[in-house]
Amino acid sequence: MKKIIAGSLVMLFVLTGCNTVAGVGKDVSKVGDAVTNSADKTADKL
Repeated sequence: MKKIIAGSLVMLFVLTGCNTVAGVGKDVSKVGDAVTNSADKTADKL
């Protein structure tokens, strides 16, 4: 039950942070870029 409430609160903050579908797309894109950059840094260390 706590996980559902926590997930709902996270989604609330995410959805209030971007008012449009384009805003959601930009947010998702930023997350993807961060993951890609992290993966590239890890690969360079290996």
